[in-house]
Amino acid sequence: MKEKINNLTIKMLAGQLGLSVSTVSKAISDSHEISASTKQRVNDLVQKLNYVPNPYASSLRTRNSKTIGVVIPEVADSFFAQAINGIESVAQEKGYHVLIYLSHENFEKEKKILKDFESGRVDGVLISVAKETTQHCHIDALMDKAVPIIFFDRVMDEVTTAKIITNDCESARLATEYLIKKGCNRILFLSFSHTLSITCKRLAGYKKALLDNHLKYADNNILTFSNDAKKDYLLLQKKLKSASKDVGILASVEKLALPIYQACEDLQLSIPEDVQVISFSNSDSAAFLHPPLTTITQPAFEIGKTAASLLVKTLERKNFELPMEEIVIPSDLIIRKSTLP
Repeated sequence: MKEKINNLTIKMLAGQLGLSVSTVSKAISDSHEISASTKQRVNDLVQKLNYVPNPYASSLRTRNSKTIGVVIPEVADSFFAQAINGIESVAQEKGYHVLIYLSHENFEKEKKILKDFESGRVDGVLISVAKETTQHCHIDALMDKAVPIIFFDRVMDEVTTAKIITNDCESARLATEYLIKKGCNRILFLSFSHTLSITCKRLAGYKKALLDNHLKYADNNILTFSNDAKKDYLLLQKKLKSASKDVGILASVEKLALPIYQACEDLQLSIPEDVQVISFSNSDSAAFLHPPLTTITQPAFEIGKTAASLLVKTLERKNFELPMEEIVIPSDLIIRKSTLP
């Protein structure tokens, strides 16, 4: 029976053999630098003590764990689920593992995740920042450790690295113009944050459409929600109750679509006759709502795939540098029956 020593390390092996840690490590990896007799001595002790090399410790030394870290705010959102599929499609083909980390929209949690990455757990990072994130010192700190970071969807414009995004401003402008053309004289803009870059770009597109069509922008038509579902619902219901007919709603995130439908039903407002609705959404269920929801559908899979492809290229080519630019993949406005035909 083989002798088993708990928590046996390569340093302990080296001590028993009277060799350096480096020599033992090279012997285990069958390096040409080590003589056959030394390899035999090391191998005999490895077999006797049932030593199993620690692949994670090895990765720390070589800085090559073949692992990509993906940091996202949540996984329930269909956009992120599809983006992860895109990332996985590249990672599997190239022999990389993918570790998914959730920030739950919390800045401190996101900061802790990136701090953990400094230990060498991952070779590179794909990140979509949390709603609370307004600083980027934690991102800079990891990049200073020579860990490449690529943003996708939710980016920080101040950080100089590659960013894979969609045309948020233009998509929101087109959606708002569509509501205007369908007779909406008042259009509400719904969001969860006033600091996220995607929200700011979508709001800018909304404002541009109003300006281009000679409609007045009003702050009281902008609703920013919290994570308190009951409070958010009451705010939305109150706003719709006070609104006249021919109201349009542009929801900047898909999780707001269902509360809109619920509020309209409770107030006996008909969609699209009284209220027309467009939402950013990648959910398959949008087509099965009553009535089916008009959506701005983002190329989530392609965004994830493009981000992963660029990161893998960076990791595998020593002289390849990340392009310090935005790669924009356009979204589609899909017309359904929540807006007038």
